[in-house]
Amino acid sequence: MMVRRERLDAGGAPELARSLRPPAPVADLAGATAELIDEVRAGGDAALAEQARRFGATGFGVDMIPVGPDERAAAAGRLPQRLRAAVLAAAEQVRAYATELRPDDIEARLPHGQRIVSRAVPVGAAGAYVPGGRAAYPSSLIMAAVPAQVAGVGRVVVASPPGADGRVSDVVLGAAALLDVDEVYALGGAGAVAALAYGTTTVQPVDVIVGPGNPWVQEAKRQVVGRVGIDGIAGPSEVLIIADRDADPRAVAADLLAQAEHGEDSPAVVATDSQSLADAVGDLLRSGPSAPGPITIVLCATIDDAVELAQEFAPEHLEIQAHGADGMARRVTTAGAVFLGYEGATAFGDYVAGSNHVLPTGGAGRYASALGPGTFMRRMSVIEMGSDAVEALTPHLSALADAEGFPLHRASAELRRSR
Repeated sequence: MMVRRERLDAGGAPELARSLRPPAPVADLAGATAELIDEVRAGGDAALAEQARRFGATGFGVDMIPVGPDERAAAAGRLPQRLRAAVLAAAEQVRAYATELRPDDIEARLPHGQRIVSRAVPVGAAGAYVPGGRAAYPSSLIMAAVPAQVAGVGRVVVASPPGADGRVSDVVLGAAALLDVDEVYALGGAGAVAALAYGTTTVQPVDVIVGPGNPWVQEAKRQVVGRVGIDGIAGPSEVLIIADRDADPRAVAADLLAQAEHGEDSPAVVATDSQSLADAVGDLLRSGPSAPGPITIVLCATIDDAVELAQEFAPEHLEIQAHGADGMARRVTTAGAVFLGYEGATAFGDYVAGSNHVLPTGGAGRYASALGPGTFMRRMSVIEMGSDAVEALTPHLSALADAEGFPLHRASAELRRSR
């Protein structure tokens, strides 16, 4: 495990934030991903089965792509009771918060009397990619499927990679059954994204694709934007912890390790103005358990410098284990999710806090949001003009249409005014 130490003085936050980001993942990722997508567009189910065999699921056939409700129910029956209860409890928390976030219709009456209703309309079908490479991730299924259901999506589809035996993990299948997911397919990688976006004989296309996944999955999502909507491009997971001298070094070290557990490209950073806390955390990391991701301990000249670093780094997860955490959180506008106070561990957000763990990474918190019911909805305006609005606004429309060279637009409006 690599533990790096840095010092941060006033003005150094932008440069340090850039250095904390992991390098680009794979050379020629775009080209290799495009080839996989093109294979599926041309070959459909047969190409999907061939890709599954190519990437480790020997013996995989077209008939293994759909995972029916009976198989999902059987998988749910095999789950340990403790895990069944955990899936349902986590889903309950996510559903409660997502329900509060669901957009409502908005009605506006404008000064000349025209009425505009902005309707919040769910998409018809949503696809959730649930990773299954190194392990099974039922939590990712919960985070994707539950907000889609809350949004009112008519058809919620899950794609998850098959193992060497050609089957999706029992944990993922069982969670899908417990959450009443509509369809499940044994599909992984860029091919799964292509199938969800363009459809095959077996897989009907969706309108929005969401979920984490490896670099090929994320690049495939990037390449199908326009054909479908996506939640964003998910990079390596990351955390930045702001900690003062009263933070518990054991909690800080535990949270850094928990984040580094995501993988060797997942940065975990603590920024503190306390030399004693920095030394204590460093000692615990040297003597305790190991995790693959890079950990950085940043000694800041002031706690304000730590806040500036958080703003520049735009972390997926920001923990503030310091006095005045609420005030600091108000100053940071770029984090994906913020965990306040000495009890606020990112791990709660990953599983059971109720917030969503599909969050903007790689600095995308500057412009993107967490996955939620709004990801699966669009706004549609319904406009009712009325005679007063037509009378008052037609002269302005005519002037603009004349300036743009559209006389038939003017004629369309003036016809209404003349009546």
